[in-house]
Amino acid sequence: MAERPDSLERDLAFAIEAARWAGQRVLALRESGRWSGELLGDVADQAADALIQGLLRGRYPADGVLSEETRDSEERLAKERCWIVDPLDGTREFGEGRDDWAVHVALAVGGACALGAVALPAHGKLLWGSALEPRRAGIEGGGELVSGASQGPSRPRVAVSRSHTPRWIERFEREIGAGESIPAGSVGFKVSLLLLGQADVYVHRRGLKEWDTCAPETVARALGWSVCRLRGDEHRYNQPDPVCNELVVCRPAWRERVLGALAAAGALQT
Repeated sequence: MAERPDSLERDLAFAIEAARWAGQRVLALRESGRWSGELLGDVADQAADALIQGLLRGRYPADGVLSEETRDSEERLAKERCWIVDPLDGTREFGEGRDDWAVHVALAVGGACALGAVALPAHGKLLWGSALEPRRAGIEGGGELVSGASQGPSRPRVAVSRSHTPRWIERFEREIGAGESIPAGSVGFKVSLLLLGQADVYVHRRGLKEWDTCAPETVARALGWSVCRLRGDEHRYNQPDPVCNELVVCRPAWRERVLGALAAAGALQT
């Protein structure tokens, strides 16, 4: 059954609200000074998840839920609609007092990303978008979002993990003639670097789950960016095994160039 436009508007408003409130809660926990390091990250993870889960169970009791911090249930697989949540993406960075972390709240419908929000609480920003037709996106907290149709620099800036940069990344950067490597934590934060005009390409091969990618993919698609796996195939969400591992985000005009460089760099080798 097709979703009604007014229903989707309410869903999008909910995703924005939930991500905003969860971000405010974890920031307040960090500013309290009661915890630090890994313990702070654990406390904040659980607090944000409890808040979002409570909102979801109160407003969408018939929908499925997949969250990093809640035990998974096969019941979600029978649902057409599934909320996919990472209450604190970049827990290590959060516990270290850094600003490169995010809160993800997304809705997948029929296995595809539909709408979502990525909060960047330490920056006072929240990015949101709908990947459905008509696509649209927005930002809270100031700044402008960059369309995938925009003109990028001749030497692209590549967002990379600050904690683990495999050797194929260096080869990939040479293949595409990268101008700069920008290390950061959190998948949502790195994708946001592209959408805020601070980077141009993000590629990742291993270790990602649906909650890492769904919300940032949704916002990127809403802005017309190309999002896929390393061989160009698309993610499917609300799957029995939530491991999705691979992620490529770039301008559509660069898609073939990026995928070719990944192959040449050996990124497709297992």
